[in-house]
Amino acid sequence: MFKRILVPLDGSELAEQALPLAVALGHQFNSHLILIRMVEFTYPSLFMPHMTSATAVSMSETYEQAKQEAHHYLLAQQKKLQADGINAQIILCEAEAAEGIIYNAKENQVDCIVMSTHGRSGLARWTLGSVADKVARHAPCPVLLARQHNAFDQENLTTHHSISIKEDNYVS
Repeated sequence: MFKRILVPLDGSELAEQALPLAVALGHQFNSHLILIRMVEFTYPSLFMPHMTSATAVSMSETYEQAKQEAHHYLLAQQKKLQADGINAQIILCEAEAAEGIIYNAKENQVDCIVMSTHGRSGLARWTLGSVADKVARHAPCPVLLARQHNAFDQENLTTHHSISIKEDNYVS
C-alpha cells in the first residue's frame, strides 16, 4: 500500500517523533523511506542593501556549513534505519519547508508522507502558520501526522492501531 514514504526531518526531537510511525509502516508494507531535510537561504542583499560583500560571503559560508550539517544528520538517520532493516534514501532540499516537501512528494511519487506536528490550533496556528497544515492540504498523497506528545511504541502501533485513509488525504 505505502511503497514510498516521505519523512520530513529538521533535526529536532519533535520531527524525529514521526520516525517510529514511518518505521512501523516501512516494516508492515516493506516500504522505501525517503528522509528529507530543507535548508532555506535568505538572500541578504535583498533585505539589507548596506551589507558588505565580506558579510555576504560569511553568510554564504554559514549556509554551506548548515547544508553540510543537515547532510550529515540525514546520513546518520539513514544509517540507523538501514541497521533496522529499512531501505532508506536521503534528500537535502534547498526550499521553503512546505513547498519542498510537496514538490518532492510529487517528484518522487511517494504514496504517503509521515511527519510531526506541534498540534497547535486556533490563534497560535493562524499566527504562526503550520508546515504540516500546508502539506496536508496540498500534498498529492495521504499525510500521517504524529502530534507532539504522542510517542509511538512501534509494537503497540502495529498491533493495536488501524489506519483509515479518507479521500481528502487526511488519515485517521
